[in-house]
Parts: sequence; C-alpha cells; structure tokens
Amino acid sequence: MTTENNSQHSPVYLVSGCLIGLACRYDGRVKEYPECRLALVGKFCVPVCPEQLGGLPTPREPADLVGGDGAAVLEGRAQVVTKSGVDVTANFVAGAEQVLRLARELPVAGIFLKSGSPSCGAGRVLGVTAALLRREGFSLREF
Repeated sequence: MTTENNSQHSPVYLVSGCLIGLACRYDGRVKEYPECRLALVGKFCVPVCPEQLGGLPTPREPADLVGGDGAAVLEGRAQVVTKSGVDVTANFVAGAEQVLRLARELPVAGIFLKSGSPSCGAGRVLGVTAALLRREGFSLREF
C-alpha cells in the first residue's frame, strides 16, 4: 500500500472487528453492537483485531493490564497478562503497531474501538492500541 493519492479515496473508518460481528473476541463469540453499526452506516470501514494481528489465536485466554494502562505498557512500565499468568505484552504491542501502520496508510477519518478492552479501550480502560493511536493523534471513539 502507498499513501500516494489517498486524498482521492473515500474516508476510511477502522473498527474493532468484534463491534461489527466478527468472531474475534477473546472467547470467539459473536456479539452485536447496534450503536456502532448505526454509526458506520454509509461509511467504508476496515475491521481490525489488534490481538489477532499481534499473533494471538481466537479463542484465547482473557488478559488484563497489570501495573498501569496501555500508555504505561508502551513505556515498559506495565504488562498485559492472561488470567493464568502468561505475559502477552509483546503480542499486544505488536498488534497495536500493526493497527497504527494501517491507520497511517489509509485515509482514516476515525477509529471505533471496543470499550473495556486491554487492547482497544479508549475511556475508563485505556488499552494498548488505543494509547498508541491516541499518542499518534488519531480520533478515537469507543463503543
């Protein structure tokens, strides 16, 4: 992909795949998020799952931020650890970097992320991907 002539293309919205019904949640289930789907009507969206992009399978063991938020993970002051204690920080950071790469390559108008996620949370929980995208100046909205 190149960024040349991106101004000639329609705006793109990156969206957490789980928000539009893809089976990429940690538990592999499909869950509907009607508010997000309504917000995307008529828009071109590209689904992403940072955890899958970072090499984790679906389904996968749930993970949580330990020692800080996503920004602290990016600074090396916190970790992402599964319920059984496996450190998956490198996977979460790698996935965040892949989403950032997409965001930089596409004419992104906005990014819709899953609230409460250790990857995508952009509110009460600030996930690793959300922290990286916010740091790079992208507009985030969580559902």
